[in-house]
Amino acid sequence: MFNLRKRAYALLLILFLVPAGCQNPIGASSSGTVSPSPTATGATETPAVTATPSNPIESSTPQPSANPTPRPSPGKPVVTIPSGGATGKVTAVRVASAGSGWIGGAGWIARTDDGGKHWQNQYLGSATFNQIFALNGQDAWAVTDKDNLLGTLDGGKHWATVGKVPNKGFLHFVSKNEAFSANARTTDGGKNWSTLPVPSGMSGDAYFHDKSNGWAVVQSNGMGMIERTTDGGKTWQIAMGLKLVSPLNGTVIRSAGTDDAWVEWIGDSGMTQTSYSLFHTSDGGKKWQTVLANSSAGGGSAPGFPTEYNDGPKNQGTKPGPLYVVDSNVAFMDGDCPACDKPNTVGRTTDGGKTWVNGTASFAGYAGALLALADANHGWWICTDNSEPSVLYTTSDGGIHWNKIYTFPRAKQAT
Repeated sequence: MFNLRKRAYALLLILFLVPAGCQNPIGASSSGTVSPSPTATGATETPAVTATPSNPIESSTPQPSANPTPRPSPGKPVVTIPSGGATGKVTAVRVASAGSGWIGGAGWIARTDDGGKHWQNQYLGSATFNQIFALNGQDAWAVTDKDNLLGTLDGGKHWATVGKVPNKGFLHFVSKNEAFSANARTTDGGKNWSTLPVPSGMSGDAYFHDKSNGWAVVQSNGMGMIERTTDGGKTWQIAMGLKLVSPLNGTVIRSAGTDDAWVEWIGDSGMTQTSYSLFHTSDGGKKWQTVLANSSAGGGSAPGFPTEYNDGPKNQGTKPGPLYVVDSNVAFMDGDCPACDKPNTVGRTTDGGKTWVNGTASFAGYAGALLALADANHGWWICTDNSEPSVLYTTSDGGIHWNKIYTFPRAKQAT
């Protein structure tokens, strides 16, 4: 009851501070500020957004669990292929370094150690892989479309089922034993999961950077709010609030540190266009940077901005593609344009969102794209299609240039 009263009080404070007819993003409180929006081609600076400072953060380094991570067991259905290459549409990707990493598809996982020039199948099965996460070149995990979790501790020489993820959230391990998927946490490598408390009225999934620090987006009374916890979800505080023209249709949250959060709000869609916004904080939510405000004719104004607002910094494309956060300064985002001959583009920021740079490369592929970055300079970009082969492009200069490295063979048709 106390939390409900606290949130209601915060909402009244927000509404009191919002002047009627304001044509700028609406701040959450009278303390804290957001830096001006980044400069982008065809966009002007947007006014600052204010934010409510959250409680002082207590730094927490994830500690390994006392329970060892399950090793691949002899009884699990594992197939290791000594040679061969990945075929068909690529559905998941993760890099371990600039030259090595994994991809997954319908019934297979493959690895490269020469930057994608050659691939070796490591696992064959029947499920399609939706996610891959790697701590390093030896420890990696993969999630199937049936939510089964596979793991390897030897660089992919052996893969085995270690458990089952309890939701469709973004999977990320912080040690061999501890991982998070939305508000679910495991301390035994994925065998068992517990649930961390989240606020009511959420849009999309919560994101926990570690066992103490998490972020969530809440909708209430026409407001979109970013909330933060520093005690494992026991209590949540409003870090930013913006008035919404229409309800959010999804959110994406990523974090590169205990005080860092990149929060994407997805708005309405129409005519193959979707409006969206991207916000960033690096100080626990005291100040927020408007990174992107992509309004569109079909989707309306970017979430958190007034009707017919079209002056914000923009990513290319007409709808959002995958967001990949490298660190508190560097993030990449694919832009998707279903009506374009070459639908896939990539933009980036290297200063925490103060400026946004749209890349000049555009590639074919109408089934979406996948992004994976090893660092600020080295990354993979895979463009996919439902009828044409998936293609891998790589960069070694921070996305200024992308080079075509590999075209994945078509999957063999069953006879």
